[in-house]
Amino acid sequence: MGKDVIIALDFDSREKTLKFLDLFTEEKPFVKIGMELYYAEGPAIVKEIKARGHKIFLDLKLHDIPNTVKKAMAVLSGLDVDMTNLHAAGTKAMMEAALEGLTRADGTRPLLIAVTQLTSTTEERMKADLLIDRNLDDVVMHYGKCAAEAGLDGVVCSPLESGKVHEVCGEKFLTVTPGVRFADGDVGDQARVTTPAKAKEIGSDYIVVGRPITQADDPVAAYRRCVAEFVG
Repeated sequence: MGKDVIIALDFDSREKTLKFLDLFTEEKPFVKIGMELYYAEGPAIVKEIKARGHKIFLDLKLHDIPNTVKKAMAVLSGLDVDMTNLHAAGTKAMMEAALEGLTRADGTRPLLIAVTQLTSTTEERMKADLLIDRNLDDVVMHYGKCAAEAGLDGVVCSPLESGKVHEVCGEKFLTVTPGVRFADGDVGDQARVTTPAKAKEIGSDYIVVGRPITQADDPVAAYRRCVAEFVG
């Protein structure tokens, strides 16, 4: 599977989103629809962007009892997205139920990945707020192994952890990594970040890039720079 850059469409309306996508006259970037846009516009925006020819990562991070997640995934499967996700903290039983719900009658399904620990989470916050006393690396790798054992395709993790995830879970187990910034850019509210070139070197399969592209003076140029650095 080839590497790809996923643009995070962190907008709060259809109008702003389509205005941004209209800038791309030559490419059809892989895009991420997160909570902000999905809650603002609902399933219709997913269908509209898909109809434009974009691959979609629907980033809603489901986390509930297994039966509820299974039913929700069955609904999301009907939106024809390419990738979706949940929280690994929901347990293997929840992840297995999610996979069952996501799989269509013909056996096809979107890629399903699990969030390990958010890239805004530091080890200190994890220990103080979540009462998880293991070190952050151990927790991410354990969550990754649980996701792999549940049959998922990969995890969302920091790019700094992607190489280790591949060591623990196998080279085909996907790493989808936010927390990517240009070397000359602002890190924002992310705590564990790296550059597109370094993410490629470490072994990320997909990088998710938001503000460095969406808030750039020239978003298309910023996207192409990301692709050049990450995909080559």
